[in-house]
Amino acid sequence: MEYVLYTLLGIALAASCGFRVFVPMLVVSIAGYSGYVDLAPNFAWIGSLPALIVFAIATIIEIVAYYVPWLDNLMDTIATPTAIVAGVLVSASFITGMHPLFKWVLAIVAGGGAAGLVQTATVGVRTLATTATARVGNPVFSTFENIAAITISILSVVLPILGIILAFAVVFILIYFSLKMKKKITRKYA
Repeated sequence: MEYVLYTLLGIALAASCGFRVFVPMLVVSIAGYSGYVDLAPNFAWIGSLPALIVFAIATIIEIVAYYVPWLDNLMDTIATPTAIVAGVLVSASFITGMHPLFKWVLAIVAGGGAAGLVQTATVGVRTLATTATARVGNPVFSTFENIAAITISILSVVLPILGIILAFAVVFILIYFSLKMKKKITRKYA
């Protein structure tokens, strides 16, 4: 049962990488450094003090960059492949007791897939928000993404099952609102 919870924890944190790449990595680093979670042996470096410092700095830079009007859309371009890689790494850091082949297939498919799904949904909503609000709505959406990344990351460490449920609930909400927004934009410019 412990292996299942750690796998779910990794997938939930991977999904959170789709909102912000470095927030979940920072949360994992803090949890590993404090001894709250056990990371897979090859990923113990994530819980080290140097990694914690690097992830903290990267998190601050990433969060601030999403509030710069021209940089937010550029960040999405960079963050899409980076989120998938981070999703794979963070999920693999929790998957233990499994043959390496299965571990990496699960990390790539479930972890990378979860991060990619969330990142794709956020990019779609940001693009629609940019079009619909002439960029005025982008800081509001960035704040939502920051809150989602922080909440889901922390919740995933504390209650992994609830974390993964929340992550995918937010994705469905994003998809719903993006479809609604797309209809409005289509009607407005039709």
